Amino acid sequence: MSVLPHSALPHPLGLAADTVSPRNILFIGGTGVISAAAAERAVALGHRLTILNRGRSAGRPVPEGAEVLHADIRDPHAAREVLQGREFDAVADFISYTPDQARAGVDLFRGRTGQYVFISSASAYQKPPTTLPIRESTPLKNPFWQYSQDKIACEELLFQAYRELDFPLTVVRPSHTYDRTKIAMVGGWTDIHRMRAGMPVMVHGDGTSLWTLTHSRDFAKAFVALLGRPQAVGESYTITSDEFLPWNQIYRLFARAAGVEEPELFHVSSETIATHSPELGPNLLGDRSHSVVFDNSKIKALVPDYRATIPFADGAREIVAWHDQHPELQVVQEDYMELCDRLYERYVRA
Repeated sequence: MSVLPHSALPHPLGLAADTVSPRNILFIGGTGVISAAAAERAVALGHRLTILNRGRSAGRPVPEGAEVLHADIRDPHAAREVLQGREFDAVADFISYTPDQARAGVDLFRGRTGQYVFISSASAYQKPPTTLPIRESTPLKNPFWQYSQDKIACEELLFQAYRELDFPLTVVRPSHTYDRTKIAMVGGWTDIHRMRAGMPVMVHGDGTSLWTLTHSRDFAKAFVALLGRPQAVGESYTITSDEFLPWNQIYRLFARAAGVEEPELFHVSSETIATHSPELGPNLLGDRSHSVVFDNSKIKALVPDYRATIPFADGAREIVAWHDQHPELQVVQEDYMELCDRLYERYVRA
């Protein structure tokens, strides 16, 4: 197993986390919203980064300087073959979603890495939360969303492996993390289209519940800094921005970014939307309809210089500008258009 460098330990003078020696890191995935930003930062900081994926995604390019290995992590034989003889200071698993996949990670990487970082989800925290802010000590319980329940089950399996097998686990729970490709509103580009067309735009609930949005570049600052840190093993961390906004404000920031000063917003309860659109229900009831404000002091204690610096007003402008440059992505969903019109007529005009 690779030996972690002495500089991976906390510096007695509290120097910036990015001053540590280069580490040997493996990313499983590497082209998603979170993993692509983390990969870019890891390479920029001089870490030796290997990315393992199937080589089928071209949406976010692998940063120059990263080594790429092609194999399907779901095929244990293929993964073992491509990783034969390799050991890492840290392995970050961005694409395990079920207990079976998490168990395969234990089998594959036990004895091969000094740290295994499982990317879970802040949606696993108690819904609805009984207290705010949400901390790492908040119970994990989400009766509404299977995705969150599976992440909880993964964590339980992995922490058992940590306790019984000394598997070097670190859990990271991101909340809503975005880059320029991701429109945070429920209807995506369809909501931008409706705003620009002067049509009413649906907001779930009364629009006052609080939501935390974190830019992927901000997330990457803390995430890369915890890789290879032995004091992070056995721990869980929530990595988020300090900014939280009501949904009404989030929609208005998108409207302004799209050149619309006063969008017409109307409100429908999440339960009603879920009744009329079962595919939207789990995410709304299991996450977006609840206020989520986080205490991220634990990651700041590990990475003292971590601060999120990108306000969502800037993020919304970046998102809209990027979509304006890519007409092929400006897809208006007719089923969502019909849903909005139907609920507006039933619950507003009526």
